[in-house]
Formats: sequence, structure tokens, C-alpha cells
Amino acid sequence: MNAVMTENTIMTENTIAHGTENTINEPNDPITPDEWAAHLAATAPGPHTASVLPALHADKLSRTGRIDALKALERHTAWIQAQQADILAALEAEAWAEGPPAGWDRNTEAAWNFTCEEVACALKLSGTTAARRLEVARELASRYPPTRALLAQGEISYLQAAAVTEACAVLDPEVAGQVEAALLHKLPTMTTGQTRRALAREIVRADPDGAEARHQARKRQRQMVQYPQDDGMAMWGAVLPAEQAAAMTAAVDTHAATLPDEGRTLEQKRVDALYDLVVNRTASSPAPSSGGRSAAVVQVTVPLDVLIGDTDDPAHLKGYGPITADQARGVAFAEGTVWRRLITHPTTGMLIKTDPTTYKPTAEVERHVIARDAHCTFPACRMPAHRCDLDHVEPFNHTDPEAGGQTTTDNLTTLCRRHHLMKTHHPGWTLKRDSESGTTTWTAPTGHTYANRPHDYR
Repeated sequence: MNAVMTENTIMTENTIAHGTENTINEPNDPITPDEWAAHLAATAPGPHTASVLPALHADKLSRTGRIDALKALERHTAWIQAQQADILAALEAEAWAEGPPAGWDRNTEAAWNFTCEEVACALKLSGTTAARRLEVARELASRYPPTRALLAQGEISYLQAAAVTEACAVLDPEVAGQVEAALLHKLPTMTTGQTRRALAREIVRADPDGAEARHQARKRQRQMVQYPQDDGMAMWGAVLPAEQAAAMTAAVDTHAATLPDEGRTLEQKRVDALYDLVVNRTASSPAPSSGGRSAAVVQVTVPLDVLIGDTDDPAHLKGYGPITADQARGVAFAEGTVWRRLITHPTTGMLIKTDPTTYKPTAEVERHVIARDAHCTFPACRMPAHRCDLDHVEPFNHTDPEAGGQTTTDNLTTLCRRHHLMKTHHPGWTLKRDSESGTTTWTAPTGHTYANRPHDYR
């Protein structure tokens, strides 16, 4: 905002707060609280915009205005966190101004640099959290200025910025810069979870040898884990390679499907199936395949050039995320593996005959939509597609199937039960799907729209 707008901003705040009507505004200036909320939600934050925030009283805003106010406040929160990171980085730099002691390394930092303790006391944080804040601030200032700039503009959250520094900590500075540059333009459209998954994939792509070496090192550290919980319960499991975890999960799900309900939920049956497979299956027990159970399915999506060894780009393990090329080839060439070809669009990475006039999709259509969407297509929902409902974007016309809402891949999408019920029964929520880009766009009752991009198999 310029100087004239600054004065108008302050005067308009008084108008909003006190209900006066003697303020002269420019023709395009926001006037009502809702207009101010919408304006601030779309404007880069700074001192002048922050001065108007107190005017966004919840009781003076409509439901639409309250959503915009939340967005505006979140942008300003990110801006403030960027300023805080600058101060933390300056404190950290000042502490090291005279240079670290001879033989210093990261493991001895806490014994020499007491900035962490001071920050912990000042901000009422644990020592661990304060140390993490300082590390993130130092990395944003020294290695990731573009990410810090997005944070200051309110385009990304602090958790996203922290994820960049955390995920790239294993990389050389040059490679880390490449990963940041590759994702920078996408970060404003992502949630924190999506950011972490995109970083994991890009790191494997940028540093395949390092990713494989780190995987092998972690693989040597595999172990059983057991933690006591309240009320006579315990957490039991293992730290093991992702492809083995996926195979075990698939085996448990397959076995759970054979157990009678007997009043048990699906999760209870899965736990009982795990116990049955581990404890009750003796050396003389028949193998699952000879006992009438279906074979467990582990889905790995791997580009052909990776499969044949021409490149070492990452593959995707369903239910986990990016894995190294060597892991993918190990699964692909394991005994009993069945290959299914998926053809994807070379530009978008989206998965590219069905009977369109029947309500229930054919097995081919169902497989296609589940593979294409990968997850529930409500933004930020990560329910796996195979556990979702297949829903008609345009409702199926049971009276006249030819009239519209046909059962085709373009008119079907995967929705978890909660979001399926919301779309079907909650007034105001609508869904559209662009068949060209694969993007699903949700419109909320407040009129705000939220886009969900298709799963990218690249």
C-alpha cells in the first residue's frame, strides 16, 4: 500500500470498529468488514495490513468473511514467523561471531552455544523445540532465502518452510538448492503433508545414490518396537523397509477380510488378523495361498526407464510414497510379481471402455479410477483410494441413464465416506472435475473454492 492508502486504511478501520460513516474512501477501497477480510486474504502481509487486523471482529463478519479472515490471519502469522526467524538467525550468528572452539561440530554445539537456552526461556519452549527453531532460522537465512521470502509473503506456512530445511538437511548445498528450486513454485498450493511428500520424491530424484545409501544405512538399523500404553494396552510393531511394511499391511488386510465380523470393526479385525498371522500360524500351518486366502497386493508405480535401469528416478510405493529405484526394481523382479501397465500423460503425469450407462462401474473402470486418483480427491484428505467410494461427479440418472451422469472414468472420482456424504447431502458443497487436467474443484457453502490436483505419476 502507498502512503495515501495507509491513511485510508486507518480511517476505514475506525469506520468498521465504531460504525461511523464520515470517512472518505477511494472508489475501490474495501468498506465493510467482509470486504476487508477478502482484501487482506489476498494481499501480501506487512505492517500496514497488520494494522487493520483488529477490525476483523468475528461478530461483524459473515461466514464467508470469517473464512477470509482466517486466511488473512494465517498469512500474517507466516509474516510474523518470518520476522521471528530473522531475529533468531541474527542471535545465532552473533553467538558464533567469534568463531567456534577448535574441534567444534554439531554434536558439541549445545555445550558451547547457550543461545538455545535463552530462546527457550524467553519463548517458554522446551530446549529441543528452541534448538529446532534456531536451526530452521539459520537454514532459511543462509541456504533458503527464496523459501523464507515465500514465508514472509504469507504464501506458505512456517511448517512448510521448516519441512524444506529439515528434508534437505541430508543434501549438499548445491543439490539442496536444486530441490528447493524445483518445488518453489508449487509450495503455495500445497499443504504441509503434501510438501513433505513432494520433498521426499524430489530428494530421491536429485540424489538417487545418496537416497539409496541412506536407505541401506537405515535398513541395517531395522528393529522391533514395543511401547506400553494406558489401560493394559501396548503399541507393537517394527521399523523396517517400506516395501516390507507394505507387503505386511497387504497381508494383514487380506487375512482380515476372511475373518467373521462378530461385532468387530475393521480395525479390530486387522489387529486380530495380525496376531493370528504372527502367533497362531505354526510351522505346520498351510501357507496363505493354500488356505484359500487371496494373494496380498503391493502396488509400486515405476517408470519404464527406471525399471530397466536407464535412470534412477524415484518410484512410488502405494501407502508409503517415494522409494529408491533399487527398492522398486527389487519389488518388480521378485518371485511372483505381476505387472500391470499404466499409461500416463507425458506432460501432466496423470493416468490416461466401459459401459457408461450402468450405475456400477466395471472392474476395469474401478481399477482405473482408483489408480488414477490414488487418494480421496477432497483437498488434503489422504484416505487411500482403494478404501474410498467411487462417486459420480454428475449424479447418475437412475430414471434415464442416457440423460447424464454416466459411469465413465471422467465422471467418477474417489471420495472417502465422510466427504462422499458431505458432497451428497450437505447443502452448498459442490464438486466439479476438469477431465483435461484432472483437477477437482470444490466449492464451499461460503463460495470459496479449493482445488485438488490429480496424482502425478512422474
